[in-house]
Amino acid sequence: MRFPQTRDLATLRRSWRLLRSFRFEQSQPGVFYGGLAEDTARLVEALLVDATGAGLAGREVLDVGGGPGYFAEAFARRRAGYVGLEPDVGEMSAAGIEVAAAVRGDGAALPFRGGAFDVVYSSNVAEHVPDFPAMGDEMLRVARPGGLVVLSYTVWLGPFGGHETGLWQHYLGGDFARDRYTRKKGHAPKNVFGTSLFDVSCADGLRWARSVEERDLGTVELAFPRYHPAWAWWLVHVPVVREFLVSNLVLVVRAG
Repeated sequence: MRFPQTRDLATLRRSWRLLRSFRFEQSQPGVFYGGLAEDTARLVEALLVDATGAGLAGREVLDVGGGPGYFAEAFARRRAGYVGLEPDVGEMSAAGIEVAAAVRGDGAALPFRGGAFDVVYSSNVAEHVPDFPAMGDEMLRVARPGGLVVLSYTVWLGPFGGHETGLWQHYLGGDFARDRYTRKKGHAPKNVFGTSLFDVSCADGLRWARSVEERDLGTVELAFPRYHPAWAWWLVHVPVVREFLVSNLVLVVRAG
């Protein structure tokens, strides 16, 4: 069985725990993102062990879109060298967390030399940038040969594609969901469709992954739904169905 440690993590209990925590994203972000950070570090470590035979200890890790720093502690506990990159200075300081290596920069033009990191990952960021393939290519550029790139993002037609604008409203269009939220709440959503939220499909991510191999930039090791039990990973391989049921796609690439 390929990626046995990663599959062992993907249980129904874990899926249920993460789904329940989603309700705290806006009201208690520390609760939601703290749990998500621990789950992310655990997932990245399992992927590393499965792909390379060794965990996070001593690895240099770049978090593209690291936000206010919730993820730093989870990686530090695993003795990894963590660097968080975030384009928004307000977002970097939103939680009052001090991160020793926090860099302001653009995910599509990373301010690092090529081959600088053992692991480059991005959690729920690709749907917030207008050109996510450019970000994916940059992540590959700064990963050392043989290093791991982990790109995870929310699929637009999944139930959480509209983010805080609702579970169904985005099916009537991103503009509709954005404008309805603004009318009801009296202010724009944090994630504004067309500006800071985009309709990235599951097929878009898989197409980028195929292009990585076609351009000899790396090897696609795994593609799976992040929050599903391992027995449901097959959904990624079913066109149309995957757009509605995958919810969050993870692409794991070994840099060339």
